[in-house]
Amino acid sequence: MGETTARTIGGAERRARLGVRHRLAVSARGGAAEEVAGALVALHGTDPASVYLAVGARLREGVGPVGDVERALYADRSLVRMHGMRHTVFVFPAALAAAVQASTTDPAAVRERTALLAHVAAGSDFDAEWLAETERLVLAELAVRGEATGSELGVAVPALRSTYVYGRGTRQEGVQSVASRVLRVLGMEGRIVRGRPQGTWTSSRFRWAPADPHPALVPAEARAELIRRWLAACGPATEADLKWWTGWKVTDVRGALASVGAVRVTLDEGTGFVLPDDLDPVPGPESGAGTGAGAAAEPWAALLPGLDPTPMGWQARDWYLDPEHRAALYDRSGNIGPTVWWNGRVVGGWAQRPDGEVVHRLLTDVGAEARRAIAAEAERLAGWVGAVRVTPRFRTPLERELSTG
Repeated sequence: MGETTARTIGGAERRARLGVRHRLAVSARGGAAEEVAGALVALHGTDPASVYLAVGARLREGVGPVGDVERALYADRSLVRMHGMRHTVFVFPAALAAAVQASTTDPAAVRERTALLAHVAAGSDFDAEWLAETERLVLAELAVRGEATGSELGVAVPALRSTYVYGRGTRQEGVQSVASRVLRVLGMEGRIVRGRPQGTWTSSRFRWAPADPHPALVPAEARAELIRRWLAACGPATEADLKWWTGWKVTDVRGALASVGAVRVTLDEGTGFVLPDDLDPVPGPESGAGTGAGAAAEPWAALLPGLDPTPMGWQARDWYLDPEHRAALYDRSGNIGPTVWWNGRVVGGWAQRPDGEVVHRLLTDVGAEARRAIAAEAERLAGWVGAVRVTPRFRTPLERELSTG
């Protein structure tokens, strides 16, 4: 990577890339959940409903998002839910899981196990040997059952219901169960995996199942693979964007960029990076291009869920989000709520009311064509959500206001 930049990529071109690469323009929509997840690299999985809503916004007409996502997650296992970047739960294509595990999850799992052992030792009489035996019993039970909830495992393995005192002598002191933390560590280490939840597709009460081991990868090579896929989907991006998205040290980000031969480009916020074969201009609806090979993409509208990977893809967001709209669309922890999009910009928010109606509010004047397209997307969303009521896990001011109407 030299110090000079290959060319300038402005905000309009970056927004044009979103429509095609993130499967948001109608002509770019996918035919299966795996195609959508692969295009986005990862779907935020902290809020289970967000996975289905993110896929549903990007599937062609005639493909049922709920059944298709459930098939991929729980029947074919072509998508896997696991901890990834920034110690957060995501849904990844199964083919990428090993790279995520080696580049990102393994270091976090080491920290998680170390913290668990320290907390248990400080707040109980249990030690590493007790923890290892408890984990052995849990894995043996799952091998027999195939899958089980945390509660079912607690009945079968009484040690899992044990408690310890967290934060002894501090204001945070309290009694905690080891169950959730033991299961989390086993999941982060790739020894168990979240299975089908109890209840509807919006439920977070997951069953656990034995996991097939991931192929062992060299961490540096795994980081390069993850960065290569992410730049293909989301490039250009700054070094700060990549460090924020991955949660890696800056030296690891730089090493991965060098490994994939990333090329420097100029962005409004500074120096960005793209893959070496990704320097051709990408026209979009804002370009005014005519017909032919260089023609602009068609205008597009989308209703995306809270924590959708598109608005959560970059640390610097002014190129697609007006800073004046942040207070309405984000919660206090920086989680974005449901958003309305037009041609690569966030232009409003949406919510579902208790009676099932999907409502939205535009925060900027987008014109009659956009209003019609957005209304059609709201109708499409309401049609496949049906009788299910969706409340985002992280609620934002505009979503709260719209949902109570």
